[in-house]
Amino acid sequence: MTKTYEEINERIRSGKAVVMTAEEVVDLVREKGAERAAEEVDVVTTGTFGAMCSSGAFVNFGHADPPIRMTDIRLNGVEAYGGLAAVDTYIGATSLIDPPGTGYGGAHVIEDLIAGKKVHLQAWGPGTDCYVRKSIDTYITLDDVNEAYLYNPRNMYQNYGVATNTSDRTLYTYMGKLMPRMKNATYSSAGELSPLLNDPHLDTIGMGTRIFLAGGEGYVAWQGTQFSTTAPEVNGVPTQGSRTLAVIGDMKQMDAKYVRGLDITGYGISLAIGIGVPIPVLNKDVMQRCAISNEEIFAEMVDYSIPSKRPCMQRYSYAQLRSGQIEYQGKTVRTSAMSSLHGARDVANTLKDWIEHGELLLNEPCLPMPREGKLKSLMERGV
Repeated sequence: MTKTYEEINERIRSGKAVVMTAEEVVDLVREKGAERAAEEVDVVTTGTFGAMCSSGAFVNFGHADPPIRMTDIRLNGVEAYGGLAAVDTYIGATSLIDPPGTGYGGAHVIEDLIAGKKVHLQAWGPGTDCYVRKSIDTYITLDDVNEAYLYNPRNMYQNYGVATNTSDRTLYTYMGKLMPRMKNATYSSAGELSPLLNDPHLDTIGMGTRIFLAGGEGYVAWQGTQFSTTAPEVNGVPTQGSRTLAVIGDMKQMDAKYVRGLDITGYGISLAIGIGVPIPVLNKDVMQRCAISNEEIFAEMVDYSIPSKRPCMQRYSYAQLRSGQIEYQGKTVRTSAMSSLHGARDVANTLKDWIEHGELLLNEPCLPMPREGKLKSLMERGV
């Protein structure tokens, strides 16, 4: 039994599509098998809501009168990039306020804009014959600007590792606070709800795939940075950080509920985003992959007190991680998530509702993701 994108979209248009979340299909496949479930279900929705540092936004402010070519730009005191055209900028999620130290950065500017708040724009330029102005100081909102869209170079990291700390001192990392002598371990994934764990080899996800991005409609734009296909697998799913996606979406459609600026103690600024990917049930193989459970998905624990090339200490299933504790060489280690399971469920269920009400159709990818990708390290060398 096979289906096409157009057949599924026609069922969505007619209000007949059967849509289930990735959590819901686990029990369905256990009960009826993948082939029967594939006949019954048209779309599986996924979701994740966590910190995604490699994110940011392009903004076009429009021209003032007289106009200015902005080469030095601040938004609420946070540096934005001034190396584009006269009134275009890119603000990165981890960009810091000047002076730093207040727990506010580019991620918070993005959240404030999406929330409809006024943002303080200060810009300076060299002054030219065509752009005579040298400075501007004003306030803007999302409605005031011409375009504003997220362009995130690396989101939805496929199965990021589990972090712990064997040293005698506390570590403050992007994986949160790691207590000494393995008193805790942290992880960051929605497990069986996570988009790239339900389509581990990206058979249905490619350039042009329509997604849920921060409460609005978004698209997969390209492979994400640090895209890798070489990780070892268990049950067909990578056990280490592997594939990633670059995504894009209109900020004017988004909801601040799904965008949160973060100040991670001892590390810095990041942006938490809610993202969901609808997976078309084209055949029983797609259905079987979507039915993978937390008991079948494994992640590798590594020691963050080792500065680089951290070896795998042990693998744990997401069922074990979500239980609140794991065992390592006779020691009980408390576990906690850096991502929000509640938020991931909200994303998957909202996306399900959109599709059931015909508000989002599926896009067949215009180009598949690479089948091979390998990480390179930065080499230090002389001239």
